[in-house]
Amino acid sequence: MKRSVTLFISFVCTLLFLGSFNSNVNADTKTYNIGTDVTYPPFEFANDKNQYVGIDIDLMKAIAKEEGFKVNIKPVGFNAAVQSLQSGQLDGVMAGMAITDERKQKFDFSKPYYRTGFVMAVATDSKVSNLKDLKGKRVAIKTGTAAGNYALSLKKKYGFKTVTFDDSDNMYNDVVHGNSVACFDDEPVMQYAISTGTKLRIATKPAQLGHYGFAVMKGQNQELLQKFNEGFDKIKANGEYDRIVQRYISKKTIEAQKAANTKANSEHTWIGLIQKNTPTLLKGLTQTIYITILGIIGATIFGVIVGLLGVIPNKLSQGISTTIIYIFRGLPLLVLALFIYNGIPTLTGTKISAVLAGIITLTLNEGAYTAAFVRGGIQAVDKGQMEAARSLGLPFGKAMTKIILPQGLKIMVPSFINQFIITLKDTSILSIIGILELTQTGKIIIARNLEGFKVWAIIGAMYLIVITILTWISNYVQKKLK
Repeated sequence: MKRSVTLFISFVCTLLFLGSFNSNVNADTKTYNIGTDVTYPPFEFANDKNQYVGIDIDLMKAIAKEEGFKVNIKPVGFNAAVQSLQSGQLDGVMAGMAITDERKQKFDFSKPYYRTGFVMAVATDSKVSNLKDLKGKRVAIKTGTAAGNYALSLKKKYGFKTVTFDDSDNMYNDVVHGNSVACFDDEPVMQYAISTGTKLRIATKPAQLGHYGFAVMKGQNQELLQKFNEGFDKIKANGEYDRIVQRYISKKTIEAQKAANTKANSEHTWIGLIQKNTPTLLKGLTQTIYITILGIIGATIFGVIVGLLGVIPNKLSQGISTTIIYIFRGLPLLVLALFIYNGIPTLTGTKISAVLAGIITLTLNEGAYTAAFVRGGIQAVDKGQMEAARSLGLPFGKAMTKIILPQGLKIMVPSFINQFIITLKDTSILSIIGILELTQTGKIIIARNLEGFKVWAIIGAMYLIVITILTWISNYVQKKLK
């Protein structure tokens, strides 16, 4: 028991040390963590080489180069980026963020760097032509965006229902596939999507014309904000700003993108998809397996400790075990991940990396399930075994390690392997905090080629292959233990 506690404490301390070391390196080298969206072309998206590019990305890098600082771009999604900024996990957000009076209450904005307005788009063959036609129908919006808030402000007046999505691609596809009749987005983003093949058309004129700005938390990172403004003025003066914008919105660029999409070996074929994205998908799978292994190690140590507490003949320890299992098994994994990644830094002021937050989340959530079957496996051993051992003069600890645990282990092993499989699948939920595991990698690829069905089929096959291998291992281990 003492060894298990020591192992768990060592595991947690190592993770916390790595997380704090990462933060210190960023501070010493003046590297700023900048959050951005996952799917928001032409402002941020992955190109055909799976490199993150776009107007926002290139502007931020050009300004950083001009002002002599470094940036660590984190494509976590708009909603996650805003939450991470509020919790102190990020230094700024550059994600096509419209400057509004409401946002100014919480954030300090840079000088406006792009003019925009909100438009409504419908399927190309839709009969909806104006806002009045939305009555009683479903409209898709993107979580946390100004365009989404604009749609919500019209909801009561025009009598439509809304459904929310975390990324633009799923929002667009909901309309293309007929689940929703319309969606709202910023005009330049919508125009780019339509120009590059999305089967939508704009049905309204731009409304609430405004500007995009780079955001930091109110009263914080003022040095970074000043550097951004000074660097922005410089790239405007030397023409770099115009070159960056034209790189993504000029007719020549859009035509080149269309031509690339029509090639026989493009990403619109199964072979093309696999050939172009295999390195990126394997990188995402490697991250998934890495987080799974560390998560299962932490969950095993944590689960064994809590499970053993539940069988010790002491009401206090049993109560602690039951409470821990009840809390962490009852909390949804997504809620727990967001709380650890965004909630704890808000309370403590200490940054936690997304990977570290993910590992802690898996340790606590999966560890609670592990504790439950550890406790159950021990309790499944006939009580007479313990009574016989104690009657022979063996102390409780030795009776547990020499008599009970060896028998209980045979009962627990299948559950351990199954929990490994469950943990592997649960890593997909961690994409919500911006970890670039296999699921998040898929979202980024789909944002570029809009081949959702094919990409998810490939990713599903990858998960099945890994899970099949783990199942074979499980069956082999069970046979050896019989």
